[in-house]
Amino acid sequence: MGQMKTLIHTSNGSAKRPQPIAPFLLDLPEARAVHSIRKLGPLSRTDIAGITGYSRSKITTVINKLTHLGILEEMGDGLSSGGRKPRVLNFNAGFGYIVGVDMGATSLDIALADFNGHIIERLNKPIDVRDGPTEILSLVRQLVLDILQRRSIPIHKIYAFGIGVPGPVEFSTGLLIAPPIMPGWEAFPTRAFFQETFTSAIVIVDNDVNVMALGELRWGAGIGEENFIFVKVGTGIGSGIVCRGQIYRGVSGCAGDIGHICADPNGPVCHCGNIGCLEAMAGGPAIAARALQASQSSKSPILQRIMEHQNGLLTSVDVGRAAREGDRTANEIIHESGRMIGEVLASLVNFYNPSLILIGGGVSNVGHQFLASIRRGILHRSLPLSTRHLRIDISPMGANAGVMGAIALAMEHVFVPEQGYAIS
Repeated sequence: MGQMKTLIHTSNGSAKRPQPIAPFLLDLPEARAVHSIRKLGPLSRTDIAGITGYSRSKITTVINKLTHLGILEEMGDGLSSGGRKPRVLNFNAGFGYIVGVDMGATSLDIALADFNGHIIERLNKPIDVRDGPTEILSLVRQLVLDILQRRSIPIHKIYAFGIGVPGPVEFSTGLLIAPPIMPGWEAFPTRAFFQETFTSAIVIVDNDVNVMALGELRWGAGIGEENFIFVKVGTGIGSGIVCRGQIYRGVSGCAGDIGHICADPNGPVCHCGNIGCLEAMAGGPAIAARALQASQSSKSPILQRIMEHQNGLLTSVDVGRAAREGDRTANEIIHESGRMIGEVLASLVNFYNPSLILIGGGVSNVGHQFLASIRRGILHRSLPLSTRHLRIDISPMGANAGVMGAIALAMEHVFVPEQGYAIS
């Protein structure tokens, strides 16, 4: 092993055994072996040698080091190709623990996972991100500490946090930059906030849609897909781009922010200050606002009835409910929102030529007509060749994509190659 970062704890002036802290530095063969298992799951030594290009003897030496350190362990026999069954290796689940945090505008999903990414405990809490970073992140910290206490897990065994947030993130620093729906979060030091308490952990912060895309790539419909787009339609609209099997973030980390592409130059003013943004035209609040206007003007008896039962409030979910009951106005709202999203996505299809588009977020649950309208919008405005092998579907992971993606984000950064090396 090239080097493992350590933190020396002392008490009364006497040194104790070094406590490992993440990220752990590996030499290139070790990093490639670890990366192969992280991406593909349990593998034999022969599999790893074939994937990495190193000799069997070299990989045996590498694996012996990693198992000696407790990072990898043998999981049993794999499939035989004619001779003795090979021993399959995977991460040692008890080596350490990972925290995944999926933060939405109004909800918080937290999970503690073992080193193989299997969730040990998960919590959901309603929040309002407008309450600011100190209050929200203090809540996250306390919830994690409570889980550790219940599970009798020492705090120094937490090696990574993966955090998805509903705003633009400068990925290299983990700082939110001018987040439209998160007042007070600008440049707040989220990494340092958690590392003050969880001193062994590396903290990785990313936009929530990138995190959801990563969840699908590692655990869901994106497995085996090298180039696809994940679109979240909720309070806001954004996309996560997977390019050659990796999240594409662009130079500053804000690639995929399709919610602020102009969908109608005569549309309303968006909270970002521009006119007619897709988010302002077709996001959850825009759908709810159009439904409220229709109910108040008596254009939709069903929406009016729902509104009266909910003290004058309507959501995009209510619009989907009304549409399923046959409400014409609700169906028109859904169709128009889906069409606008589809037409913006058509530009991405023509530009990027993905094999898959997954639609997620709360608004994706309004009904099949929403997906059908998005499909029509894409197919109508895209070139035939760019859609020949394109699949458009609802995210099968649903609400799990965010927290599972946060776990995957954390796991991918626990081990890093020594400076000067890159893993592909």
